[in-house]
Amino acid sequence: MEFDRHIALEGGDHEWTAELSEGWVVGGGVNGGYQLAVVGSALAQAAPGKPDPIAVSAYYLSAARPGPATVRTRVLRDGGSVATLSADLEQDGDARITVLATYGDLGALPEDVRTTATPPDLPPLQECVPNSMAPEEIRSIAPLMDRFDMRFDPRHVGWAVGQPSGNGELQAWFRLVDEREPDPVSLLMVVDALPPVTFDLGMFGWAPTLELTAHVRSHPAPGWLRVRHATRNLAGGMFEEDCEVWDSAGRLVAQSRQLARQPR
Repeated sequence: MEFDRHIALEGGDHEWTAELSEGWVVGGGVNGGYQLAVVGSALAQAAPGKPDPIAVSAYYLSAARPGPATVRTRVLRDGGSVATLSADLEQDGDARITVLATYGDLGALPEDVRTTATPPDLPPLQECVPNSMAPEEIRSIAPLMDRFDMRFDPRHVGWAVGQPSGNGELQAWFRLVDEREPDPVSLLMVVDALPPVTFDLGMFGWAPTLELTAHVRSHPAPGWLRVRHATRNLAGGMFEEDCEVWDSAGRLVAQSRQLARQPR
C-alpha cells in the first residue's frame, strides 16, 4: 500500500532511515502528520510488546523537505503496560521534529468506554463534496490531497467558493486513496490531514504547526473515518486546532490539539 511505502524505514537498533515522499508536501514543507507517522512507525519498534501510540507530543523545529531523513529513538522508561519513548527526525544534521510519546498495546486495554462526545453529523458519502473538486490554487499548494479520498460536509465547504462560514470548523469522511485500512500509527497522520481549519475563517495558505499532541484511544475499525477539526481562538498570529477521529463503528479513536501559526 502507498502509505506503508511512504513511512517505510530501514535500519534498526534505535536508528532508522526514511525517505520523505514529495507526495506529502503542503505549502512550504512536508505535512506534519505524515512526519509524525514516520516517527511513530519507528517508535512502534522501540519497546517490545508495546507497538501502539497512546499519547504523542511533537514539537516542529524546522520545515522538512522531501528526501532522506534519519529517525533516532530512545527508551526513557519501559515498565508495566506502557513505555515512555522519545525520538528525533533529522535531515542534514538539522532536527525537524522532536517527539515524546507513551506507547503500549491498545488491544490489551480495558474495553469499558464512557463518553459524552458525539460523532460528527455528516451527510451520506454520496451527498458530500470530494476533495478532487478542490480549487486548483488549493491543490497546487497541497499535493498531499492526492493521498486521500476526503468527502467534505457541504455545510463546511463555503471557503472553497469564497464564502467561508467564519465558524472555524471543518468535517469530512476520510480514507486513504488506495483504501488501506486505518491503524493506530496512521491515525497520527489523520489528525493533521484536513486543510487548516483557518480556511473556514477565510484565511488561506500554509499554517505551520508549532506543537501537536495526539491521543490514540483504540484500534480503529475498518472502513471510512469521520474527522472533525475546530478552532475557537486565534491570537498573536497563532491558533489552536482540535481534531476528533471517529471510526466506522462509531467510536472516538483519536483526538488531538495543535498550535499553529496563522496562514502566511
